Amino acid sequence: MKLPQDTSLATAFIDTPVGKMRAAATDRGLCVLLFPNKETAWPKKEGSAKARRHLAETRKALADYFAGTRKEFSDIALDMQGTDFQRSVWSALLTIPFGETRSYGDIARQIGNPKAVRAVGLANGQNPVPVIVPCHRVIGANGKLTGFGGGIETKQWLLAHEDTKKSLNGEMLLPL
Repeated sequence: MKLPQDTSLATAFIDTPVGKMRAAATDRGLCVLLFPNKETAWPKKEGSAKARRHLAETRKALADYFAGTRKEFSDIALDMQGTDFQRSVWSALLTIPFGETRSYGDIARQIGNPKAVRAVGLANGQNPVPVIVPCHRVIGANGKLTGFGGGIETKQWLLAHEDTKKSLNGEMLLPL
């Protein structure tokens, strides 16, 4: 994932139970969060004090989430770059409650474009701040876990962490 060209940009590593994630923030907020399986060469950037504060808040929020004491991230400032369509999908993802799932079709209907199921999947896959914007809560219409940037095992782990046991149709979540 390409980092924004912003003089305030700060980068950091964040230790989590799913591995060491890479994070980047600007003065406006968190802009990138990458799973350990995403190989990129990022320069270490100190950035501005405000950007570093956003990273510290993200680190604390993720620690609380993984400790089981946080269920949402509405207080984390975001600076996500994307198309209008992508941003509409990412906004819809933010409405999926902790411990629940939605299908790609559900998200397409929610954003008023019910035929855009594949495009929703692509936008979901381009989510620059997974976990914070819970793309892991989107599953196939049949209840199966489908592609995930952090790997299916990570998606399963996150859903289990949230105690998400059932899909929308009430059946047990199935691996790919």
